[in-house]
Amino acid sequence: MTTLFISDLHLDERRPQVTELFLHFLVTEAREADALYILGDLFEFWSGDDISNPLNDSIQDGLKALTDSGVKCFLVKGNRDFLVSKRFAKRTGITILGDYTVINLDGQKVLIAHGDTFCTLDEKYQAFRAAVNIPWRQKLFTCLPIFVREAIADKIRGHSQEGNQQKSMQIMDVTESEVVDKMQEYNCQILVHGHTHKPNIHDVQLSGDQIGKRIVLGDWFDQGSVLIWHDGQYDLQQRAFLKKA
Repeated sequence: MTTLFISDLHLDERRPQVTELFLHFLVTEAREADALYILGDLFEFWSGDDISNPLNDSIQDGLKALTDSGVKCFLVKGNRDFLVSKRFAKRTGITILGDYTVINLDGQKVLIAHGDTFCTLDEKYQAFRAAVNIPWRQKLFTCLPIFVREAIADKIRGHSQEGNQQKSMQIMDVTESEVVDKMQEYNCQILVHGHTHKPNIHDVQLSGDQIGKRIVLGDWFDQGSVLIWHDGQYDLQQRAFLKKA
């Protein structure tokens, strides 16, 4: 059994090489898998399921072709695509998951998340996250004209970039105690997440003498990042952008 994990593609019309690589991934490597988990921030910003443009349509068509082929696909919403909703899920055939989900892979319990909820030292971000995830605010936003939503999205992106430049790496990284608490709460010795854009595999000291693993997926800014889980073994790999003919 082969399961793939990706996150933080931040698909945007200004980065066509990322879209090209992802669509290629969907028709090649992903077709050979049993399941694909997308752990948040698939898009640079998702302004609503009703917005149709070449980028959004091509991604949804690609995901639909994947699920139609029999590959199960799951999405954990991140801080950039929190407005993905039922219409997107119906069109693509994916299953939208909650902030924390435990899955069983070859007899091992694995906790998956986007990863932003672990960054508890970033209090400004956590306040923003709480505010934008209020259902009535999301519904109100999606009722706005599309051009207004996209203007707001551009402003949010700009503020996010400026804010991150002023924050220390410690603040933007996960809080170790929060990671431990969640892994023990869900009784999992393996955690897979994205968000921090710092691909690595870390040891986590759990209760007693248990040592867990925290697998951090990479972003797709300079190359693709894929975690391959096959028959109880896992490997965090990179994928180069496609060469132009």
